[in-house]
Amino acid sequence: MKKLSVSLLAMMVAGSAYAADIGAVDEPIKLAINEWTGQHVTTQVAGEMLKAAGYNVEYVTAGMMNQFQAIADGDITATLEIWSSNVSDEYAKKIDEGTVVEIGDLGLDAKEGIAYPAHVADLCPGLPAWEALKDCAQVFATAETLPGGRLVDYPADWGTPGADRMTGLELPFKAVPAGSEGALIAELRASTERKSPLLITFWQPHWAMSAYDVQFVELPAGEEACFNDPAWGPNPNAVNDCDFSPSRIFKASWNGMEEKWPAAYEILSNYQLAVEDQQPMMGAIDVDGGKVEEVVAEWMAANEDKWRPVVDAATQ
Repeated sequence: MKKLSVSLLAMMVAGSAYAADIGAVDEPIKLAINEWTGQHVTTQVAGEMLKAAGYNVEYVTAGMMNQFQAIADGDITATLEIWSSNVSDEYAKKIDEGTVVEIGDLGLDAKEGIAYPAHVADLCPGLPAWEALKDCAQVFATAETLPGGRLVDYPADWGTPGADRMTGLELPFKAVPAGSEGALIAELRASTERKSPLLITFWQPHWAMSAYDVQFVELPAGEEACFNDPAWGPNPNAVNDCDFSPSRIFKASWNGMEEKWPAAYEILSNYQLAVEDQQPMMGAIDVDGGKVEEVVAEWMAANEDKWRPVVDAATQ
């Protein structure tokens, strides 16, 4: 009888430990949805992994630059595609407070920069060297920017990295923020179809890089000193007179996530997504008109060997 009681107790303890590892499955894990397609793909894949582990998941629309207060408050549990070159001061503040914690790199090999469709090199001889833009800014001018050229920058909510470089390098361009990622793509499409001039702030991985043969302007190397020391670089009176710093793409969560949903925290910490997986899904959505949920579901079914081990390692 005593042996039976001990065995039952051991089973109860083991069961409790497993339940504690899974955490509060009755409460939804809320993942941030930001403003670009790649992030939607990244987040949807993560959400489906959490669902496979037995969690409830909700997707919360949140601006990339202003989501961190909601994460610090626990109103959003995690955000899964933060670009190091484009984070707000609020993020650093929350990290210092300890209310937001980083949970590992996403694994995407990324680059950001000032870019143009390949045909623009014929309109501005000397490209991809950045100095060429000094002499042909008028080629890019519009009524809105005269006498300077026009740079189509990221949407305002993403910061002003293009404008910062025009100022830092003393290039005669006015940066005009795009309304959305879709507006950036529309600019690339129109320029390619009409063979018209276009200078744009853009990034990879993105399906448009190959679809529109997008090239990056060669800027001075984006070293840390460039962003802090005006004396560094070609303009001795300004910072940001260089390329973007090499981009790191990472994830972050509410500081209470690990305690509340331990297995989910482990899954998101270990979750990685490769460029060769993300980029085709982006194309299937933005070019072929697929729905994010359907495109991701198809990828999940065909690539279970890439994500299932992460879920199993955290839950079994």
